[in-house]
Amino acid sequence: MIPQVLRFIAIGTLAAGVHLSIVALLFQFGLHPLVANIFAFCTAFSVSYFGHRFVTFPGGGLTHLKAAHRFWWVAVASFTLNEGLYALLLHFSNMNYLASLFVVLLIVTPMTFVLSRLWAFR
Repeated sequence: MIPQVLRFIAIGTLAAGVHLSIVALLFQFGLHPLVANIFAFCTAFSVSYFGHRFVTFPGGGLTHLKAAHRFWWVAVASFTLNEGLYALLLHFSNMNYLASLFVVLLIVTPMTFVLSRLWAFR
C-alpha cells in the first residue's frame, strides 16, 4: 500500500499542475497573475478535494458534505496564505510569475496536508 503522504503528494502534484496551467493560460489572455490565481484555485479545488477525499484520505467516516465543508475551509486558509505570499514574491522578487507560484505552492502544501489529515478528513 502506498503511504498517505505519497498519495497526498501525487494528488497535490496533479492539482498544482492544473493550478499552474490555468494561471499560465489566463496570463496569456491578459489577466494579472494574482487574478488568474483566483480562478486557478477555484478550478484546482475540485481536483484536490475529490483526489484527497477518495485517494489520500479515504474512509474518514465523514459524510461527503461535512468533508467538503471542512476541506473548503482548509483550502481557503491555504489560498489566503498562497495569495499573500504570491503577491509578495511578484512585487519584491525578480522571479517569473510561474516560478513564484510554484515556490508558494511548495510552501503552503505542508500546512494543507496537516490540516487535511488532522481535521478536514478526520
